[in-house]
Amino acid sequence: MMRERFLEITGRYAALRIALAGDFCLDRYLEIDPSKRETSLETGLPVHNVVRVRSQPGGAGTILGNLEALGVAEIHAVGFYGEDGEGFELLRALEGARGARLDHFIRTPARRTFTYCKPLVVEADRPPVELNRLDSKNWTPTPPELEARICAAIESLAGRVDAFILLEQVEAAETGVVTSRVREGLGRIMAARPDLLILADSRRGLGDWPPVCLKMNRAELAKLTGLPDAGGIAAARGLASELARSRGARVFVTLGPEGLLGALPDGSVEHVPALPLRGPIDIVGAGDAVSANLACALAAGASLREALKLAGAAASVVIHKIGTTGAAAVGEIAALLCKDREAPR
Repeated sequence: MMRERFLEITGRYAALRIALAGDFCLDRYLEIDPSKRETSLETGLPVHNVVRVRSQPGGAGTILGNLEALGVAEIHAVGFYGEDGEGFELLRALEGARGARLDHFIRTPARRTFTYCKPLVVEADRPPVELNRLDSKNWTPTPPELEARICAAIESLAGRVDAFILLEQVEAAETGVVTSRVREGLGRIMAARPDLLILADSRRGLGDWPPVCLKMNRAELAKLTGLPDAGGIAAARGLASELARSRGARVFVTLGPEGLLGALPDGSVEHVPALPLRGPIDIVGAGDAVSANLACALAAGASLREALKLAGAAASVVIHKIGTTGAAAVGEIAALLCKDREAPR
């Protein structure tokens, strides 16, 4: 991408207002020093000594971190957290994010804070090694009064933002922020504001969503289209094209080492290859970087291909940040993507 065009698109990010609704999590990393290993006198089992604890927003919070890194003016968080220590840590981290607006980030005694606790073995001159994760989730339906507050928040923001990003991180239906009642509300918003960019991603699947822009990985594309496998790039292109036509919405698919593709409702498809690897990688957070960059680029007037290139470069930045769920700043993306002149033909 030519540097002038890159700067034209990303230069508009500082005026964007984006709403982000979904499951905000706490990523808590427990850094273990294996040289300090002991044995419990009581049980005889190995003791892993934690020498550092660090916490950062995860789930929708990872998307927020990427929006912050891109310099978005206003990031309106819509979600909930519990009255627990993890909720305190999550709120404190979000309060420190530049541009974050937390008027609709709801504290509730009826939910626990969704937490990923990640024990991490850290040794000098070696990549960190993650042990078995300890998760804390909600297993009961989201209370109706909390759903009502979330729906009201989304409706109030719809007329004041340039784009909406939605993330359903939970896999148990109706237990998170994006419930069927919330999806119904989104359908009404789309009917009233068909020009509003709404980008959705869901671990549970996007089959019961209104015709918003859909973002998924290859396995989710196969599941959504009823196939055991999405196949190679050509097959994925065909499936994405047909899905975009049938849903009347843009479809974005992450293909891992094969890059990204996007399909428009007219059936046209663009594919952008992944950038070469530059060392060890950790793919955690790459999809969230893609979501943030697609939404910003499209809201700033980028073409489909330009948005895919920006999102692909951001994902490349993030996967090379080991031992953390990272974000990609504009300068880091520019270093991978920008050209000062056209290549000779």
